[in-house]
Amino acid sequence: MIKTRFTDTFGVEHPIVQGGMQWVGRAELVAAVANAGALGMITALTQPTPEDLAKEIARCREMTDKPFGVNLTILPAIKPPPYAEYRRVIIESGVKIVETAGNKPQEHVEDFKKHGVKVLHKCTSVRHALSAERMGVDGISIDGFECAGHPGEDDTPGLVLIPAAADKIKIPMIASGGFADARGLVAALALGADGINMGTRFMCTKESPIHQAVKEKIVANDERSTDLIFRTLRNTSRVAKNAISQQVIELEKQGATFEQVKELVAGSRGKMVYVNGDTDEGVWSAGMVQGLIHDIPSCAELVSRIVREAEAIIRGRLEALLSGGAREAAE
Repeated sequence: MIKTRFTDTFGVEHPIVQGGMQWVGRAELVAAVANAGALGMITALTQPTPEDLAKEIARCREMTDKPFGVNLTILPAIKPPPYAEYRRVIIESGVKIVETAGNKPQEHVEDFKKHGVKVLHKCTSVRHALSAERMGVDGISIDGFECAGHPGEDDTPGLVLIPAAADKIKIPMIASGGFADARGLVAALALGADGINMGTRFMCTKESPIHQAVKEKIVANDERSTDLIFRTLRNTSRVAKNAISQQVIELEKQGATFEQVKELVAGSRGKMVYVNGDTDEGVWSAGMVQGLIHDIPSCAELVSRIVREAEAIIRGRLEALLSGGAREAAE
């Protein structure tokens, strides 16, 4: 059993989080993660309306009696979703853990805290983590450059970002971006984090509600199988490399505006990738960690394997190095 400040603060068995993922963070995956002793997150904005979110939370409760959370991502939008209404549903449904991400979550944090909800804020830089800490969040999820989705514009990989944040953050901190196995968990703990967040790895599980062909594509892909789109628009997004992402990059090289690529990157097209299994139908998020994913286990198998192997690395290989038994450990 690996106990950390994160497991103590958020009341979960293992220091592993399944972060919110658009179109993926649904009740069947979240409940499976929770039942495995890790922390699952329903993605609020995957649900078309606040009422749908209330139903999804209820559906998840039917499948698990363990703690789970809801992710609320606040991003600039032409027509912003009714964030306050989603927030109200989360509170009224009795959910006690929320993962916030994106722009200045101050009003959300204040409202959640007032109602006894613990807030884990996801960010991509030390300065934003410190700002969230000052706002009163209970934990930080620090996201390195390797991650799927939005890695920020600083391009700081986890090997530097995690200890840099650990030096300054006083509250529990989860490391995110590039994690898929026990080696990553042990490394994150060594760098000063209190656990890990996994997105792409949880996409590639039996209970993940996406097409089997997408899971098989993740297994087949390697660490080079991502593209960074929207670099020229200062809104970088890491996605699985495919025909569409390559087209977007080509258009960006020619100076394309967002309007000129909007149809290619539409969320509705990305959603259909997960429904139909055609991995070239739209852009879809996946991290460099694809290079470390070689199977499609159940969430229970995945979590127990990571924890068991992490304990073995700490007790076996690392202890052996201290006691001069490096040769035996290698054998």
